Amino acid sequence: MNTYINEFIDYLEKEKNYSANTTLAYKDDVTIFLEFAKENFDTRIITDINYPIVRNWIVFLVDTGLKNISINRKVASLKSFFKFLQKIKIINVSPLLRHKSLKVAKTLQIPFSETETEVVCDSQYFSKDFEGQRNHLILELLYTTGIRRSELINLKSFNVDLSNAQIKVLGKRNKERVIPILSDIVEKIKQYLEQKSSIEQIADINYFFISKKGLKLSESFVYRLINNYFSGVTSKQKKSPHMLRHTFATHLLNRGADLNAVKELLGHASLASTQVYTQSSLAVLKKVYGNAHPRNQI
Repeated sequence: MNTYINEFIDYLEKEKNYSANTTLAYKDDVTIFLEFAKENFDTRIITDINYPIVRNWIVFLVDTGLKNISINRKVASLKSFFKFLQKIKIINVSPLLRHKSLKVAKTLQIPFSETETEVVCDSQYFSKDFEGQRNHLILELLYTTGIRRSELINLKSFNVDLSNAQIKVLGKRNKERVIPILSDIVEKIKQYLEQKSSIEQIADINYFFISKKGLKLSESFVYRLINNYFSGVTSKQKKSPHMLRHTFATHLLNRGADLNAVKELLGHASLASTQVYTQSSLAVLKKVYGNAHPRNQI
């Protein structure tokens, strides 16, 4: 069965253009399931697997205390795997054909407020040296463009176009998009580049953001950076780069931005992905509506 897993991962990487982290997660999910099937049901060939076996695995995962959203993600990996096996004609029908995802309680993510982001991005809290200017720019760029953490750390220097005030990022499934940047951000980039030029040895020379040792930034570094700065100004539980992306979209929509325009800026494939951010905006609209409508003044 390992041969099928390797072919599946090769397919995800080369044909679907999935990232290394995504393909690794898929590989782990499928491998763990197949080991479970072999140990508990003595499955020797892939065609021995049926839905009752999958169902038993799901029950096992539930019993371990894993959340439904995490279980659904693992099952989604299996769905992709069996769909691939159908594609290469190893099986005729997927054992997950009629599977329904476990119910997940919808939670409304509360973005940072405009006041919170203004306080965090206040220049007085950042030193004028390389690290201070870099950290300030990272916060500002995430908030004013809505780019993903992975897009930020993989941003190349040659894709930062100051003359046209725009950057080009490589999003999910290797899809490129161009994002405009504010004039204020252009000035902050110039200040950062001036400090960056003082770094004597830069190993990862193509990357726009680097450490003081000249190395490409890690995802964990950016997460800690955002978490640390926002911990001092907000009591919200989630303080991550993704929350800044969420905040970017929500603030734009609150101020009347077109949903399709926000979709393009975020790099979403469909409006369905962007509409999740309208929930917070709807709450603002309801408040305005309630305060302003004549019928409510009686």
